Amino acid sequence: MLRNGVIGEIYNIGAGNEEPNRFLTDSILEILGFDDSMIEYVEDRLGHDRRYSIDTTKARSLGWAPKRDFREALEATVAWYSDNRWWWEPLRTKQG
Repeated sequence: MLRNGVIGEIYNIGAGNEEPNRFLTDSILEILGFDDSMIEYVEDRLGHDRRYSIDTTKARSLGWAPKRDFREALEATVAWYSDNRWWWEPLRTKQG
């Protein structure tokens, strides 16, 4: 995209996984060694999104493809957040 992309165009990056939000929640809990008793159920908000999906056609047309599968990338992401609490924990209490 850096070399062949068009300036001003939007290129969505994603692996093409279309999973419900609950699947992501369950996967993160499993990686962390917790069960679904950690989930606090709340009322749905208006316009509640059950899943999020993006169109990666333009990025793929330029040769982009994910290097990791979903589970491997999610495990790496969870590990990063676990190893870098110093970076994100202050943001949890920041107002604004």
